[in-house]
Amino acid sequence: MRTRAGSRRWSAVFGAAVLVAAAGAALSAPAAAGGEEPQGRVEFPTYCLPPQEAGLPPADGPTTARLTVDDPAPKVGDTVTVTYQVTGTPAVNPIGTELPADVLTPTGRILLGGAQSGEVTVVGAKRNDPVQPGAGLPAVTMTGTFTVTSPGEITLAPGSYTLHTSHLLDLDTTCSATGTPVSARLTATPLPRANLRSVSLGAAYGKPGAEVRITGVGFAPGSAVTVAGRAGAAETTDRVAATADERGAVLAELPVTDRATTAVVAYEGRAWSAQQGSGPAAYTVVDAAPLPQGTQKVTAVVEQGALSMTQAGEAIALAAVPYGEGGAASGRIGAVTVKDARGGPAGWTLIGKVTDFTGPGGGPPGSGREPVRIPGASLSWTPSCTAADGSPSRCTAGSAGPVGPEGAVLASVADAALVGGTFTVDATVTLRVPPYTPPGAYTAVLTLTLS
Repeated sequence: MRTRAGSRRWSAVFGAAVLVAAAGAALSAPAAAGGEEPQGRVEFPTYCLPPQEAGLPPADGPTTARLTVDDPAPKVGDTVTVTYQVTGTPAVNPIGTELPADVLTPTGRILLGGAQSGEVTVVGAKRNDPVQPGAGLPAVTMTGTFTVTSPGEITLAPGSYTLHTSHLLDLDTTCSATGTPVSARLTATPLPRANLRSVSLGAAYGKPGAEVRITGVGFAPGSAVTVAGRAGAAETTDRVAATADERGAVLAELPVTDRATTAVVAYEGRAWSAQQGSGPAAYTVVDAAPLPQGTQKVTAVVEQGALSMTQAGEAIALAAVPYGEGGAASGRIGAVTVKDARGGPAGWTLIGKVTDFTGPGGGPPGSGREPVRIPGASLSWTPSCTAADGSPSRCTAGSAGPVGPEGAVLASVADAALVGGTFTVDATVTLRVPPYTPPGAYTAVLTLTLS
């Protein structure tokens, strides 16, 4: 792995996860348990088309349904589980005899709107009571997952659904719906963004009245910036105004006359805050008064460092799975060490993204020899994060769940008055491999970004 001194954003190839497997094609994200938050019941018109073999006419009528989500306030990158309950349908038993128990499999789709568009595929278990000839099909429950990609309010509305029966014949009753009402809402918050404002000083100490050259970076381009002296959490009388250039850089000369000044900060707005201000850069006012004969003044300076990371190893080898059976190929990422020596208020976020897994095959499009792929969303992880003894901050591990090309949070530290420390970040990973995936090695690239 490579790091760059002073860099406040680190991005590199984290590792190629290699799987030697004997198992099959693409895998969809696993369904999780249904949501527990009650949502509103909705009713909408549907047109149910029975299978041609049944010889039945189409059924027009209302469907009653309810959608629930397991997390009404997720963060961008989180995986949300959605449950679609059809409690009433105009669809009827498509065969002329009793439909036995546990032969009905429902599938459907949920429509996303608002801050995020798209569809969520939901699937239900083969579970039903017996249905008499000509009677309506029973209530069904389907679940699915999606990854939050945009902040803001996301609406969910029930879509069409299919009721598949597997008795005597495999038959599909398809119920289409248009203009369905919103049945659930969630509000997604953006990923935490690091405050990258910082200042450096031309001198770490000086006599009262000395002008100190201030260099700042990371500010909003063109913003008004205040450069001020600090004594602990309070500002001193030393202050000068500056303007950030088109790159967000600030240059200023600050006369330091207040003997109480022990640091210099810069900030946007009317007052310093952890979101719009730099961390303190240490400064010492050297008393100009002569010292008694035989004495000396001793000055020590604590310098700011950088936000950096290193990783143990560059490859992840997952366990093999047997051909025909598929299953979970498990492993562990190389431990990541994050060191934050900036000494300011800005936290950090470590995000991972993974490409699709590419396996045997290969050739020009249409040749029939395209590589076999397993979607990156089939890789999930369970992160952990530990702060070293003496670190002023505590880190938070990301949520367990799929990684995928959209990415997921591996670990983070929130903004605070003073942030810093050394942190060890780890995660177990699991790739869900479908049965009868062609034998061979499957590789993907997992990229980590620290900001």
